[in-house]
Amino acid sequence: MTKKDIVIKISEETNIRQGDVGKVVQKTLDHIINALAMGKTIELRNFGVFKVKSRRPRIGRNPKTGTSVPIPERKVVTFKAGMVMKKKVR
Repeated sequence: MTKKDIVIKISEETNIRQGDVGKVVQKTLDHIINALAMGKTIELRNFGVFKVKSRRPRIGRNPKTGTSVPIPERKVVTFKAGMVMKKKVR
């Protein structure tokens, strides 16, 4: 399912123009991205939690040559599903 599919479904269910729904969906996603970029946690009740975590630096291996390669510390976004989502997906 794409963002466009979500916009179309919401538009049909609420009788709001797709353009208006699209703006709201995009603004919502923009605010989530900006908050995560600042290191904040996003908790959406009954949906899940987005967090930014730091991965420690480590030594990797080039599979082609077998040489060791240093992998620097980096930040990644993680998601943990909420209870309602977990129950519906099961």
